[in-house]
Amino acid sequence: MKLEGKNAIVTGAARGIGLGIALKLAEAGANVALVDLGSPADPNLTYNLAAQTDLQRAVAEVQRREVKAIPILADVTRYADCVRMAEETAKQLGSVDILVNNAGIIAVGPVVDFAEEQWDRVMAVNAKGPFLASKACIPHLTKNSEGAIINIASIAGKKGYGGLSAYCASKFAVVSFTQSLAEELGPANIRVNAICPGFLRTAMWTDVLNKIPGLLGLSGGDNLTAVSRQNTYLKREQTPADIGEAVVYLASTDNVTGIALNVAGGAEVH
Repeated sequence: MKLEGKNAIVTGAARGIGLGIALKLAEAGANVALVDLGSPADPNLTYNLAAQTDLQRAVAEVQRREVKAIPILADVTRYADCVRMAEETAKQLGSVDILVNNAGIIAVGPVVDFAEEQWDRVMAVNAKGPFLASKACIPHLTKNSEGAIINIASIAGKKGYGGLSAYCASKFAVVSFTQSLAEELGPANIRVNAICPGFLRTAMWTDVLNKIPGLLGLSGGDNLTAVSRQNTYLKREQTPADIGEAVVYLASTDNVTGIALNVAGGAEVH
């Protein structure tokens, strides 16, 4: 139990990677505040986000690991929501020791046809969200004289892909934000790192990427297995549990900061 007694916040925790992270943190002994928007529809997206019922199920699943788990509805693009998120976690769990900025969205299309509103929304959630959540949690982390912030970026934050300009730009921003914040918070003994997931069977893949022929070399249909075999050294897709294990490592190791760790089976090695 590497994290027993620690209290973690995970944004975008109702399903997918966020839930995988929350479960692995719980298995390592941490209590978890699971944060999500709770509003499935977004006019700038072609797929549905998680609902409040998804969040409640996720909390129940984490509680079965015999740790404390609480749901918090919050929009990471609003600073007031992020402040409330941090305060509720500290009040109900006792402190904020770990922040995992996982909430993220995707929109695809060529730049010439891409709506300005879509660009702004992707950047707001994926890049501004980690900034606001970190800003809100730093005062709580510094009280403890140690802590960890883990930002979920992407291999698309290390290499650009046609048709994914907004998503890639937002994830490149997360990687550089991580490096800057790591230097800022190093003297306070707060470690800041990023994780760059590869190919996962989440809503982003099944509801968006998988349906666009030609994007990332796809031909339509269920391509994740083929794409993973063609583009990873290990010849397999990644899972939310894989990302969760990496989060536990970065949350518990005490001399690693400022890195962007690829969890992509060799799809990205830089």
